[in-house]
This record gives sequence, C-alpha cells and structure tokens, in this order.
Amino acid sequence: MKVILFSLISNNTNPISGETFTTHQKLENVINQAVLAEKQGFDGFGVGERHGPPFLSSSPAVVLSNIAAKTTKIRLLTTVTVLSVLDPVRVAEDFAMVDQLSKGRLDLIIGKGNDPRHYPLFGITEEEQWESLAERYDLLKRLWSEESVNWSGKYRAPLQNVTIQPRPYQKSIPIWHGSASSTASTELAAKNGEPIFSSNVFHPIAKYKQLIDHYKERLAFYGHDPQKAIIGSGAGSLYIADTKEEAINKYRPYYDAFMNTDASKHNNSPFKNLDDYVENGPSLVGSADAIIEKILLYHEAYGHQVQGLSVDGLSEAEQKEQIQRFSEEVLPVLRKEIPNFIWEEPKKVASNGL
Repeated sequence: MKVILFSLISNNTNPISGETFTTHQKLENVINQAVLAEKQGFDGFGVGERHGPPFLSSSPAVVLSNIAAKTTKIRLLTTVTVLSVLDPVRVAEDFAMVDQLSKGRLDLIIGKGNDPRHYPLFGITEEEQWESLAERYDLLKRLWSEESVNWSGKYRAPLQNVTIQPRPYQKSIPIWHGSASSTASTELAAKNGEPIFSSNVFHPIAKYKQLIDHYKERLAFYGHDPQKAIIGSGAGSLYIADTKEEAINKYRPYYDAFMNTDASKHNNSPFKNLDDYVENGPSLVGSADAIIEKILLYHEAYGHQVQGLSVDGLSEAEQKEQIQRFSEEVLPVLRKEIPNFIWEEPKKVASNGL
C-alpha cells in the first residue's frame, strides 16, 4: 500500500493552547509536513483547495511548487482541484508547470469540492457543478495531450489553435476523480478508465463502498478491467497513542473544536460523538494495532491501494509525533499486507521534458 499525507491548510485556533499560526507560519508548517513526510517514507503529499476561512489553500499549485523545490521523491497531489469552477487553460498551465518543476511527480485529483462558497465566487450555480466539471475535464485533457486545440463550450470563451506552455513533463499526468457523494464522479472516472479517490471522512463505510462498487461496475461496462481499478481512500482523523483510551482522550479537544466549525456542520456527520466516530466511522484514532486493523478492514471493502491521512489541526509537535509514529508503527505492516502496483514504473518523460 502507498500512503500519502495531505492538508487543506486549515488555520484554526488550537483548542488546547489557544495558539493560532500567522498565515506565513501555517504555510511553513505545511511545507515542513511535506518534507518530514518524505523523510519518513511516505509516498505522496497532497494539498487540497478551498476558498474561504479558515482554509489557506486557495492556490495548491503554488504550494506544491514550493514543496517540489524542497523534496526529491515524494509524489505531489491535489486533494482536490475544484475543476468545476476553474478555467481549464489556467489549470493546464499551472499544473504543467508544477509537473516540470517536480520532474514529473504530479498527480491531479479533480472534483467539485464540498464547500458551496466557491460557486458564487467563480460565477456558476451549484446545480451546474456536474455539467461544468465534465466539460472542463474534457478540455483539460485535450490541452495536455494535444497541440493547436480548437474548442468551444458553455463555461469559457472558445479556443483557436491553442497550445499551452509549458507542456507537461510526464507523457501523461495522472488524473484521479475525487469521490464523496455522487455517482456522477464515479461515472466520469469509469468512462475514462481513470482512478478514483474516495474522501472516506464523514460517513460510515457503506456510503463510500456503494460509490466504489458503482465505479467498478461501470469500469466493466465501459470495457475496462475492474480487477485493475486504481482506488485511493482518505480517512478520518489520525491520532496514535499507546492505548485507544489515551488516543481518544488526547484527540477529544480537537474533535470538539472541529465539530463546531461551519465545514463540519455542512457535512452533517451521522455520528453521535467521538466514541461513535472511532467505533463506527473512518477515524484512525487509537493504538497502532487498532489503526492497522481498521485500514485493513476498509481495504477489504474498498480494495484501495492508496491511503490518505491528515494531521491538520493538531499542534506542530503532535503533527510530527503522529507522522513519525505512523511511519514506524503502521506503514511497514500496510506495505507488507497490501500489494501495490502504482507509482512503481519509471516515469515516461515527454520528448521536450528535459
């Protein structure tokens, strides 16, 4: 199994110390997370996209470019790029640049996002999100794979003989489809034979399994082998301690603070409290053995090869501790138990990529 760390660069007040990072300090904190993740043997680092407080992740391409300059091996992902509201020309240019600067380490995860504030900000309605995403996705693919593109559509001005620069470093930048709530995303992924990344954060296992099962069924419908499906999965909060009780007690203030945020209220968690979330949800709060057991349980249901984690919200010292403990106590077991076939082959570089 491959494991990535990711961040939405959420800059909340620490509920225990009362400390709040400045914007610069928080951005540095996320860069440091990525550097430590590479040092500790993680396979990737992701930066999500949000457009409003408390998130500082309005420009993942810029943050990932900084991370690219300070790392050498770790894959760089967007978790997710909110393509439903963005200009595909700008997205194609920005992330081709990241791909060049990182020497082909970029994976792009696209989606509609789960924060409704970005729709009025970028001039579309929430009802248009899926139609908009599909159109922009098709154009993005063409801009990366073709030159002299001619195109017309609903959500941006027509293009005539457009060749974006720079061209991507990789022959084909991997595109994943973020999956959280609708079969529209799994349908688009399956039709194009591309991977999905399940958010797997706010709801019980059955909700996300239903979407993953739909994806596999539709892969077969479109002539792709579902046995070769590439699937990633997020997780709830990460907090490892020597015992489950200690982990829950230490994490509880962070959980209580998060549950009072607008982001949490928007997602309508079905769990009654933290204990219910740990027992019946996707949170990774407990001993290392308990966390291994839960990830293996979810792998049995999803068949995923990539596991995503986040330490957002914790103090800086706890972030480092959790990254190190996961790397030393959990990651070796996952790699032994779950075979993996992605990010292994040498990257094929475009002829103009050097």
